[in-house]
Amino acid sequence: MIDWLLLGDPAIRWQVLRDLTKATPSKIAAERARIEFEGWGGQLLALEDANGMWDGGACFPADYRGGEPGQPWTATMHTLQTLQIFGLDPASEAARRATRLVAENGRWEHDGQRYFDGEVEPCINGRTIDTGACFGINIAPIVERIVGERLDDGGWNCEAENGSVRTSFDTTINVLDGLLEFERATGGSAAASEVRRSGEQYLLERRLFRRKSTGDVVNLQYLDFAFPYYWHYDVLRALDYFRRAQADRDPRLAEAVEVVRSKRQADGRWLLDRVHPGRVYFDLEDGVGSPSRWNTLRALRVLDWWDKGPPAATADEG
Repeated sequence: MIDWLLLGDPAIRWQVLRDLTKATPSKIAAERARIEFEGWGGQLLALEDANGMWDGGACFPADYRGGEPGQPWTATMHTLQTLQIFGLDPASEAARRATRLVAENGRWEHDGQRYFDGEVEPCINGRTIDTGACFGINIAPIVERIVGERLDDGGWNCEAENGSVRTSFDTTINVLDGLLEFERATGGSAAASEVRRSGEQYLLERRLFRRKSTGDVVNLQYLDFAFPYYWHYDVLRALDYFRRAQADRDPRLAEAVEVVRSKRQADGRWLLDRVHPGRVYFDLEDGVGSPSRWNTLRALRVLDWWDKGPPAATADEG
């Protein structure tokens, strides 16, 4: 299985070396450095506009007028997120150049806000915090806004500006990813850490995919593993978040872990369950139903984390 994963793109290989083998730090770093120039990372960076943006827009391409299947994924926000997931080194020349130009020239379609000032939707701001913190941008003002936008039930919803008072799984995972990256990059703040924990509890109380009121599955698509995931939620993405957060192996995660385990094929690999429709520059997988290196990598490291020891007890279990 490791050999098959290591036949993939440098974006895959360096994470396999880091997370699933005992490779030396120098070998891991050398493989990661290839992302800037080779494979998917090199291809995406070559498509950057002269002003640092991608496809002429922040959230949407400059030529987007609607009417396409799904949402285009070629604009700047989605491309920066993808480069971050690939592991483009923030210290690399390409990352420094791109973020400098985006900071200078990027404007949100919503109301012309500067890119790293964020806009009004917490799902967008969560992703902006995530990439901004990763690539060394001061995004503390957006974090302060996110902290103040937590809903009473513990998380966030992009429809809050339209009156929604119920947390969204999709919005919340984007905010959690952003706040975690902010803490890792800067040390965070007490307020940001507190609301991040409340968002975690929202998901844990629902076992990552069930309604708290009835126990029903919230959305069957949450049980499908997609890559890239963009703004979308699924169980594998959520579990990989808890792994990265170095959280206790809370027993309320157990059912979601078994969902991941149950999808392992006889050959030890995981399939690509879903592709979120929309315009892309190029495919990162071979199509729905095919073996997925991204899903296999993420599933293996989640299971490795989970299987290291018994789950921690929850507060009400002693």
